[in-house]
Amino acid sequence: MGIERLKEPLTDALFEAVLLLQDKEECYRFFEDIATVAEIKALAQRLEVAKLLDKNETYTEIAARTGASTATISRVKRCLYFGADGYQLILKRLAKPERS
Repeated sequence: MGIERLKEPLTDALFEAVLLLQDKEECYRFFEDIATVAEIKALAQRLEVAKLLDKNETYTEIAARTGASTATISRVKRCLYFGADGYQLILKRLAKPERS
């Protein structure tokens, strides 16, 4: 798969726009306009699944807590351990003490 499949001018422009957002309120406003509620909730669910997998929660526990399907949990797990390290990067940053 790889990051190279994503790289193109339109995707670059999207990510540059996201990097310009300055706070959570701006994120809510931008994402509400650019994505559906279902898409945003699916992304949020995947991040929560990654957090729980990183804490060694079972599929059953994760499904019960997040409502994610086992297929979604499996996909997140595959990306968490064999992906581009995006989940690992953000989980480490979210775990920093200053964020507590």
